[in-house]
Amino acid sequence: MNELLARLGFPIELLCDGTEKSGARHIGDEGDWPETLRFFVAVLGTDAEREFLSGVRKSQPTWSAPLRALRRRVLKMVASMDVAEIGDTNLDVDGVPRGYANVTVVLATMIDRASQSQIPSDPESLAKFRRSLEPGARRAPSGVFAVLEFQPSLETFYRASRSTWQRPRPTVSGTVMRYPSRLLSDEYQRAFASKRPCRGGVVVIDQSGSMDIDPAEIEMLVRRAPGALVVGYSHEPGNLIKTPNAWILAQGGILATSFPPGHVGNGVDAPILRWALSRARGVEPVVWVTDGQVTDSNDHPNDALSEECAQLVRRHKIRLVREVANAGSALARHRPLVHSDFGRVGRKLLEIRGF
Repeated sequence: MNELLARLGFPIELLCDGTEKSGARHIGDEGDWPETLRFFVAVLGTDAEREFLSGVRKSQPTWSAPLRALRRRVLKMVASMDVAEIGDTNLDVDGVPRGYANVTVVLATMIDRASQSQIPSDPESLAKFRRSLEPGARRAPSGVFAVLEFQPSLETFYRASRSTWQRPRPTVSGTVMRYPSRLLSDEYQRAFASKRPCRGGVVVIDQSGSMDIDPAEIEMLVRRAPGALVVGYSHEPGNLIKTPNAWILAQGGILATSFPPGHVGNGVDAPILRWALSRARGVEPVVWVTDGQVTDSNDHPNDALSEECAQLVRRHKIRLVREVANAGSALARHRPLVHSDFGRVGRKLLEIRGF
């Protein structure tokens, strides 16, 4: 809007009320990076722009460089358009004014992508931020995990064969007399029944682009450990519409007949591990099927996030395996085995003293 008014000859330098500098300092003191981006674009091209940047520099000096990079990208985008294109009110096939669709929506998308990015703090991260502003470019690192969003339920389930469950066994004592005839036919009078606890635990499966699962392997896992809770996860990089990034594949011997396909990224490694730990009963083990390559919500590797996952593995003795086929034996293992070949998480585990 500022660009359109300037080209039509309006004195947009008058669009300044004197509060921009103090407002920028307040937003910077709050650490509100997304609001800073939106406010900056709102005053772009007016006299308030200089005052706003001055206020940002007072509270957050490192924010000036990425804001200038955003400014250059926005001005470059509108410089290639004439007034008729920017202010075009003719409706497109979706019933949206063409000027709005070709300028405002594109600009809003750019701001949303930038607001999810980790604030650049060095030349390398600043270069990634600049590249992420270009059309079709990969998103810049966010430095944080995405919010865990569970799919409510899978559409269809079937129960594993009862042969997979531990059957009651006759015993000489108990609370229920299940086999009264054995009082006469069994020399030991094993008329009561005992049932071994069904092997359980929680299995967390990475279904990102670097990993894949075979439904037959999940079925074999449930046959071996019918009481196991099996969950898969994978996050779509940059997704903000709460698309599910985790789902239950098996629980209590009930399996899904079809599994959701994984998205491109990991994105929720630590949140899903914490969820799994909260669902493990007593001393039940947690097994993580992973290659150890932890990524943030935009699917970028991050050293701090890898260490966060490694600390969870160490503290709670989470058992690492690379394939679903090995998850059953990992559940039965008395002591967790961790190897150094689990990518970044494996290397972090080796760095942690005492592990």
